[in-house]
Amino acid sequence: MARAFPPPVTKVKKLKKNPHSRAIGLQFEKLVDLMYTLRSENGCPWDRAQSLKDLRQYLLEETYELLQALDEENVMDMKEEMGDLLFQIVFLCQMMQERRAFTLLDVMEHLVHKMIARHPHVFADAKAKTPERALASWESMKQKQLSEQGRRRSLLQGVPLHLPALLQANLISSKVARVGFDWKTEKDVWKKFDEEAGEFRRAGSRKEKQEELGDLLFTLTNVARKNKINPEDALREANAKFRKRFALLELEVERAGKTLADLSLLELDAIWTKIKKRRFNIKNKISKIK
Repeated sequence: MARAFPPPVTKVKKLKKNPHSRAIGLQFEKLVDLMYTLRSENGCPWDRAQSLKDLRQYLLEETYELLQALDEENVMDMKEEMGDLLFQIVFLCQMMQERRAFTLLDVMEHLVHKMIARHPHVFADAKAKTPERALASWESMKQKQLSEQGRRRSLLQGVPLHLPALLQANLISSKVARVGFDWKTEKDVWKKFDEEAGEFRRAGSRKEKQEELGDLLFTLTNVARKNKINPEDALREANAKFRKRFALLELEVERAGKTLADLSLLELDAIWTKIKKRRFNIKNKISKIK
C-alpha cells in the first residue's frame, strides 16, 4: 500500500518520554487488533455491515455525549465517552485500510509530523512566550506548509460546514480577527449590535427578519469572543440550567396537585421566581462555606 502522508519530522528536539507511553502503546495495539477482528471474515456481522455513512451518526453522538460529560466534569463518564469516541476513530481507520486508502499508522504519522512542524516554539528555535504568540506561530506555519505544497487555502476554508451554527460563527469571527478584521473594542461590537437590532425591528417580511436575526446572533458571538467565552458552551449551559429549573417547576406544580395547564402565566412565573431565588440562596451559602 502506498504511503499517503510524509514521514514524521526527525530533526527536532527530543520528545519528552511519557512514563505511561509503553503501557498505552500495548493497550492501543490490542484495540487495533480488536477492531481488525470485528471487521474480519469471522467477526461481528453488525460491525462488518457498517459503512462510512453509518459511522457519521455514531461519531456525532459520541462527540456530544463526551461534551456533556465534560460540561458536568463527570470523570467516570469522561473516561467512558473518550473510549467510545476513540473507538469510532479506529473503526473509521480500519474501513479506510480495507479500501487501501490509508491506515491508522498513516494517520498517526501525519498527525505527529504536522504537530511538530506547527510548534517550532517547542520543537525548534522559534520563540512564543504567550498563548497569542503561540497561536500566531501555528497559523504562520500552517500557511507556510500550504505554500510549500503549492496549495492556496482561504482563511475560512478550514471552518467545517457541519459545525453547529453558533460554533461556526465563533470560529469564523476568531479566524478573521487574527488577521486584523475585527472591532477594536467590545463597545464597538455593542454599537454594531444596536444597529443590527434596529434593522431587525424595521424588517418587514419573515425572510428579512430571519436574515437580521442571523446578523444579531453573529454579532453576539463577537461579544462572547471579546470576553473569551465560547458562545456554544454558554448557550449549552443556559439550556441545561433552564431544563433543571423547569423540571423543578413541574415538580412544584405536581406537589400542589395541579397541572401546568391549571395555572396562569403569572402563577407559573411566581413559582419560577421562587425556584431561581432558592437556587441563588443555595449558591450563596456554598460560596460562604468555601
